[in-house]
Amino acid sequence: MKSLLPFELLAVTDIPAGDGAMTEVYLNRLSINSIEVPKENAHVECGNTFKIRFVNRGAPIHITATTSNAGMFTDFFHENMYVIDEVALGISLRKDCAPGFFDIDIIAGYGAMKATLRVEVIVKPTRGPQVLEKEPPVQPEAHGRPHLLMVAMALGLVLYSIWYYTKIEIINIAAFIVLIVGALFVWYRQT
Repeated sequence: MKSLLPFELLAVTDIPAGDGAMTEVYLNRLSINSIEVPKENAHVECGNTFKIRFVNRGAPIHITATTSNAGMFTDFFHENMYVIDEVALGISLRKDCAPGFFDIDIIAGYGAMKATLRVEVIVKPTRGPQVLEKEPPVQPEAHGRPHLLMVAMALGLVLYSIWYYTKIEIINIAAFIVLIVGALFVWYRQT
């Protein structure tokens, strides 16, 4: 049977009842194309569905719900709706989002009226504070000053200076051996 009155049907998917938050927005209650959003911000947790129930108290109305800064929280961007009595809109939030907020602009009267609903996204802590155990260092820690290394460096510098002026090769070799032995001794002493 065909209806004599033209009408449009907006199909809305089922919104789970237990998850998320519900906010009501009243349309046409104060005047034609009026939009009444709650004064306080809406709160919803990551991974839940934020539900907006549009309640029309006047003649059927076209509205647009859009957001421009919700990309890091949800895939929702824009929805056109024809509201006769009541329509529900569900906005699913990602599970891995960070805390923050986004705004939903509700436009009626083909741009004549606009209202903004702020949605604060909260992240519920999954577990208590973590106690981090001290991990062993990748490199060995110094246990006090390496006095033997400093003595070996000083002795190597003296031997190298003597070689520089006398050009006796055995002194040059002795300077490098003293430096290498001092460095190896300090390295193996720390482990």
